[in-house]
Amino acid sequence: MSDRIFVDTNVLVYAYDRSEPEKQKRALEVLDRLVMTEAGVISTQVLAEFFVAVTRKISAPLSVIEGYERIENHLQAWTVIELTGMIVLEAARGVRDHQFDFWDAQIWATARLNQIPVVFSEDFSAGTVVEGVRFVNPFAPDFQIEEWV
Repeated sequence: MSDRIFVDTNVLVYAYDRSEPEKQKRALEVLDRLVMTEAGVISTQVLAEFFVAVTRKISAPLSVIEGYERIENHLQAWTVIELTGMIVLEAARGVRDHQFDFWDAQIWATARLNQIPVVFSEDFSAGTVVEGVRFVNPFAPDFQIEEWV
């Protein structure tokens, strides 16, 4: 169990992506549980990436107005961490030391510097722990949200 869990953009996006019904169902289950328990944390980076993805990249994109409204909802429902210069610097170190892609490194750095021990994402190797941050794929067949919150 973890008291706080950082949610990567892909988990939020799948909640709106009807082209992936199994992932959509799982994303909704995970996000609902994280909001209900107040364990979920996102960042301004996640919100920005979310807006672009749901209004441009999914098979049935939301309108800009709908995307705006979803961001308003997320701002009310989630703890949102602002990006800082130290997070950007730590992300650059993550690229240098751990060979992360920069945007993934920024997710890792945000969690690490805010002492959030778990990141839910499908973009990292599931089960990997990097400097105290564990990456968990909530879309893995054996994933159970009850084990985490």
